[in-house]
Amino acid sequence: MTPSAARPGPQGRGTPPGSPSGSRGSGQEEPDPHRWRALAVCLVAGFMTLLDVSIVNVALPSIKEGLHTPESDLQWVLSGYALAFGLFLIPAGRLGDARGRRPVFMVGLALFTLASAACGAAQSSLWLVVARLVQGLAGGLLSPQISALIQQMFSGRERGRAFGMFGTVVGISTAVGPLLGGLLIQLAGAEEGWRWVFYVNLPLGVVCLLLARKLLPDTPSAGHVRARDLDPFGVLLLGAGVLCLLLPFVQSQQWHGDGKWLLLLVAAALLAAFVAWEARCAGGGTQPVLDLSLFRLRSYWLGCLLILLYFAGFTSIFFVTTLYLQSGLGYSALQAGLAISPFAVGSGLSAMIGGRLVGRFGRPLVVVGLAMVAVGLAGTALAVHQVPGHNAGWAMAAPLLFGGIGSGLVIAPNQTLTLSDVPVAHAGSAGGTLQTGQRVGSAIGIAAVGSVFFAQVTDDGWATAYDHGLIVSVAFVFAGLVAAIADVVAGHRHGRRTGKGAGATGGA
Repeated sequence: MTPSAARPGPQGRGTPPGSPSGSRGSGQEEPDPHRWRALAVCLVAGFMTLLDVSIVNVALPSIKEGLHTPESDLQWVLSGYALAFGLFLIPAGRLGDARGRRPVFMVGLALFTLASAACGAAQSSLWLVVARLVQGLAGGLLSPQISALIQQMFSGRERGRAFGMFGTVVGISTAVGPLLGGLLIQLAGAEEGWRWVFYVNLPLGVVCLLLARKLLPDTPSAGHVRARDLDPFGVLLLGAGVLCLLLPFVQSQQWHGDGKWLLLLVAAALLAAFVAWEARCAGGGTQPVLDLSLFRLRSYWLGCLLILLYFAGFTSIFFVTTLYLQSGLGYSALQAGLAISPFAVGSGLSAMIGGRLVGRFGRPLVVVGLAMVAVGLAGTALAVHQVPGHNAGWAMAAPLLFGGIGSGLVIAPNQTLTLSDVPVAHAGSAGGTLQTGQRVGSAIGIAAVGSVFFAQVTDDGWATAYDHGLIVSVAFVFAGLVAAIADVVAGHRHGRRTGKGAGATGGA
């Protein structure tokens, strides 16, 4: 693993990149004594940005009633956030690496807090959509700094524990969003309750901003850079490519016909041009926005692929479950959130354990987690089939809990393994790429599962539609499981060739 950088001393300098930190008696600097409190600030900020991916799902009926919002604008309230979030992850990670993670973190957090206030105060659907786009941009600016700061502040087993806590936040924020949103709407009323879904970010954002300035470390490798050193043409190519890739998926219900899928060809061409440009930059001595040499690390490229497939299945669960419970069974927003909460509870409980165990078991731990999620989702579909009607929420509780426990063994351990061999100087862009895979996977999964779900609703009813939607979710998770098993097998073969055991991290 790449050693972490210690907290800067009085002169504002951190441990030089590549030097070990925290080695007692070795003459090196001690680890940052404030690192765990700094981590808490990062986790709260991460919770806010990820919560806003899922909390709005149950608020859509309230938004429609309060602002008289058309269906097309409701879709953009959801997809606009995810789209802007995904577009800015990799450039924001590169910006943090180059200019300093603390200032980029603080700018992103301040913008996110202001955008949340603008969302809550919206007086029209257009106002809300624009504010959500800005909120997503801010989330994309902020999010890669979190994984990069964990890389910087922690090393060894501590890094696994820190990523375990981050995995807990990812799992809980995604799964608890519908529950928290339903509770806020229940308390504040259907017509205006949706505003508090956004206002809840304001006190958290202000407190985190004050603590971030005090607790977060400087970035030792950062310095003054010119705008052209941030590879603006590469950023433009990447942004256009990701936009063309995501747009037909997030607009799949609004854009009828097959013409929209031609954008995938445009996306492939733009991303191919991006790869060629980045290779040219690296060969010419210019710092590219994404270091393509990272993809020579098996642990990195396979972890990115695995998390893309997993998030395609993981996030689509909550999308179709919320639809089924509220629209199909007539659950209130709060009841729907409560029904999904076993997954959040299981994920939160196991993520911390997964972060502690990943150093010992490596990729096989992720294999076990993915298998549990697949079994849990299949069990959920069976439960709904066996106990149709209003009691379905109770029937799905146990399999969702089992799947949630498995999920906690996937997200945090995979993040630790994927970034294990990444140099700290590139941690921001590497973390941004990893999270871009999550956003792309989420958009593809929701579009694919949603298409199957809505096609079945018209023919066979809500329960059958839910069954078919979960089958597609399980297929994505199973594809991630195959990728993880392939990595374990490759690791064992590499270990036999070199005369060593397969490394816990999966190897490079």
